[in-house]
Amino acid sequence: MSVREIPLFINGEKVRSSSDDWRDVVNPATQEVVARVPFATEAEVNTAVAVAKEAFKSWRKVSLAQRMRIMLRFQALVREHTEELAALITEEHGKTLPDAEGEVGRGLEVIEHACSITSLQLGEIAENAAGNVNVYSLQQPLGVGAGITAFNFPIMLPCFMFPLAIATGNTFVLKPSEQDPTSTMRLVELAHEAGIPPGVLNVVHGGPDVANQICDHPDIKALSFIGSTHVGTHIYDRAGAAGKRVQSMMGAKNHCVIMPDANRSQAIHNVIGSCFGAAGQRCMANSVVVLVGQAKEWLPEIIEHSKTMKVGPGTQRDADLGPLVSPQARNRVINLIESGVAEGATLALDGRDVSVDGYPEGNFVGPTIFTDVKPGMRVYDEEIFGPVMCVVCVDTLDDAIEFINANPNGNGTSIFTNSGWAARHYEADIDVGQVGINVPIPVPVAFFSFTGSRASKLGDLGPNGKQAIQFWTQTKTVTSRWFEPDNESAGVNTTISMK
Repeated sequence: MSVREIPLFINGEKVRSSSDDWRDVVNPATQEVVARVPFATEAEVNTAVAVAKEAFKSWRKVSLAQRMRIMLRFQALVREHTEELAALITEEHGKTLPDAEGEVGRGLEVIEHACSITSLQLGEIAENAAGNVNVYSLQQPLGVGAGITAFNFPIMLPCFMFPLAIATGNTFVLKPSEQDPTSTMRLVELAHEAGIPPGVLNVVHGGPDVANQICDHPDIKALSFIGSTHVGTHIYDRAGAAGKRVQSMMGAKNHCVIMPDANRSQAIHNVIGSCFGAAGQRCMANSVVVLVGQAKEWLPEIIEHSKTMKVGPGTQRDADLGPLVSPQARNRVINLIESGVAEGATLALDGRDVSVDGYPEGNFVGPTIFTDVKPGMRVYDEEIFGPVMCVVCVDTLDDAIEFINANPNGNGTSIFTNSGWAARHYEADIDVGQVGINVPIPVPVAFFSFTGSRASKLGDLGPNGKQAIQFWTQTKTVTSRWFEPDNESAGVNTTISMK
């Protein structure tokens, strides 16, 4: 199999990087090198920003209707190429094909939302705010925007950024993850097939040096980041110090509360899927299960169901979870499991020694469950980003709320219950940005904003929904008053005909 070279995408064209620094892109199920990706040079990043800045001069004046029509064509092309995009995700990321197809669908939701730009980017007006004075606001694009995405959703995360940024009239420079860039590049190609003009959407690849250059570049006006808390905090601080508008969606430690009155089979099925799906490599995975009262008696059933999950390469459609993205990721997860044992948690299900026939080099870890977990243990304090569930038992719903609110992260949480009172009490008092009620992964639909909180998010405005429109535009307020011309000085006839 030939190894493809990943290009840069600048000014509407694929560009082979002149960089001397190229990295391997590896299939995580086989360790086969499937592609090579360049770390762009400083000059190449500057070129991408320069062409985006030049394209902004004309793109910002393109009508809302024309931008809408491009987004309509874009969503149709992505829908048409769903299987192709999913296969590319699976080859480089490792997630199962059904999971990858679901990711493409989630990205499509955002593009479809961008198709409504003709009604989303509206200002306001107050007629006669004062005598013969109108005051109105305009929602205008900022200029060049940029996005830095993580590896775990190479289609969905770029869609959280550039479709709405471009639809609102900005131009864009995207830096996808260097671990699985091919599906992102294909997405960008489809965007250009849909009619996005040259220079409006550009792609550079790289590591910390490229990310820092994006943070510092004076011609980039806004930056969206999705990734780890450590990197996200650095990005937010550095780009903010450079005067940019920044949104930084970061790490998580999501909790799922199971009440004893919940639908037992649905709660167990959903919490297992939430925790172990995508091999746990989701910022919205409910990796901590909080069993309230008599629900603790369901623990043996949770463990037994988890044992039945099939581990295999993502190309096997009956696999429940595929490999982790890299050997380094697997080693980190194994290290955290070992730390849980050393620190006194009970290892109720051990996935460290899972084997997959025909794939001896795969980065596989099976479903793993800890009980007797407490704050202060690394398996609780750190985002594991692997198929590891931590189980905590408490007596009451208020105990669960207090326990979760004491965690520094606030990305997402879920509760399973048949009590409307319990659900309402939970949603009101829990200090977490996104709440699911009998929903295992509480990512909102794309016309609502992604609203993580506390240590999971920096910046007032999140991706998607109304907040994204605000993030990618600036408000200009105009106060106007027009006087009737003086006939003698103006030399005009102001007589109004009533015919």
